[in-house]
Amino acid sequence: MEETEELRSILPYLPVVMRSSSLFWPSQVVETLRELGRGRVDSVHDLLLAISDLRNSLSLSSEPLAPSTSHGYALFFDEMMSREESRKWFEEVIPALGNLLLRLPSLLEAHYENADMVIDGEGTIVKTSLRLLDSQQAGIVFLSQELIAALLGCSLFCLFPVSDRYVKHLPMINFDELFASLYDDYSQKQENKIWCLVHYFQRIRSDMPKGVVSFERKVLPFENDYVHISYPDANFWSTSVIPLCEFEVHSSGHIEDQSSGAVEVDFANKYLGGGALRRGCVQEEIRFMVSPELVAGMLFLPAMADNEAIEIVGAERFSSYTGYASSFRFSGDYVDERDADSVGRRKTRIAAIDALCSPGMRQYRENFLLREINKAFCGFLYQSKYQQYQKIMQENGCSSALFDGAASTSMETSEGKIPNHEIRNSQNDYHRMDEGNNIGVATGNWGCGAFGGDPEVKTIIQWLAASQALRPFIAYYTFGLKALQNLDEVAHWILSQRWTVGDLWNMLIEYSTNRSKGETNVGFLQWLLPSIYGHRAGMDLPNMP
Repeated sequence: MEETEELRSILPYLPVVMRSSSLFWPSQVVETLRELGRGRVDSVHDLLLAISDLRNSLSLSSEPLAPSTSHGYALFFDEMMSREESRKWFEEVIPALGNLLLRLPSLLEAHYENADMVIDGEGTIVKTSLRLLDSQQAGIVFLSQELIAALLGCSLFCLFPVSDRYVKHLPMINFDELFASLYDDYSQKQENKIWCLVHYFQRIRSDMPKGVVSFERKVLPFENDYVHISYPDANFWSTSVIPLCEFEVHSSGHIEDQSSGAVEVDFANKYLGGGALRRGCVQEEIRFMVSPELVAGMLFLPAMADNEAIEIVGAERFSSYTGYASSFRFSGDYVDERDADSVGRRKTRIAAIDALCSPGMRQYRENFLLREINKAFCGFLYQSKYQQYQKIMQENGCSSALFDGAASTSMETSEGKIPNHEIRNSQNDYHRMDEGNNIGVATGNWGCGAFGGDPEVKTIIQWLAASQALRPFIAYYTFGLKALQNLDEVAHWILSQRWTVGDLWNMLIEYSTNRSKGETNVGFLQWLLPSIYGHRAGMDLPNMP
């Protein structure tokens, strides 16, 4: 097998080695994995010895595990598991994982032989092989669910090298901190996170999934390259003529339970997965536990910059759960019945976008509002769809200014200006052309809660971003938040006025300016409602488009 540039980029972060054009395990590793596969590791004591032998054979002894790792493994598998569960784990699951890991080199070789053959709509070959997708490097990686299972087995046995991961701003992917924190600071949420992972390994032992999961780094370039949509400036948003999309409010339910096929928003940390493999247990961490295949992206996706998002398509859900944060509990098996697309990915699309952390009053400044809306826009944007829309607009004689950050409220042509309603009609024509990708966005209180963002502002930002990305609707889950109890009423009124993205953005900027200056201390919805009914002192109704 040829050592490609893609393989070279990820090889330092994999536990396997390459010599003479082949990937393989060192002989000592093979022997230990065979012992696992034969069922000769039948206690947590033996498992810890096996993990130690594997790590020593891979020269990882200079990269010590978290101090209480062995105590955490012993606590879970000796005390938290019942005797029958423990027996099945060591007699059935551990041997299956040992045999799976023995096949990791061949799984990787097969992956590289078959990768880079996905053809896009224009007939070009797309690179899809496993590689480091570094910051500002837009690209996509396709992994089989079987290969992901083997990689997660390496995480369980703590076999990934970690010394260079900090330098590359890569999150940790071994499970040592997860188990160590179980012992150091026991909590039921931590125990139940591990139960989700254990359940995943139990499931793949009896029924290895055969699908595919893709991981994509999406980038809005800071400079216009005439190929990609560039990072929009404030003028782009204030003059956008794109109509607002439909807005659905759900006061109960979970984002991942939506059945419309919408893009599901991951309230992400800039390091993908956040505290999933440590002590964290809020929205992103829970999503990663019930769908552990998401963890695989942590192997090769460094931290996101302000102009980046990560989209993951095809991750299967394996666990049911109840609660949130400290009340989180694994509640049993989950059978994922989502259909698959033409390349074998389940039709579950997850957009990971990281919000400002503890933004305080700075979140009302225009540059920080711009950062947040562009982050959401990057996550929600379907690039080829937007480029096709651009083509349609140009064929209708519209200026390309909308797409290079300098939109105008009515576009110029050689014949003069095109009215807004004709632009809207072009958009509707486009939606009829591309209904296969005509899916909405399912989201909620992104960047709020632990991150400290203003939920009313974040709601509007996501609505604007989804609309500008040509999504047909946004399904918003309020989780019963009191500040959003009038959201449905406000959204309904705004839609009745046929506001554009630019109209609503300008209202948000006006509110935020007032908030920054201390001229108002009420939330955006309360600030806007009086203007709707003409009661806000000194303010006229906004100009209708």
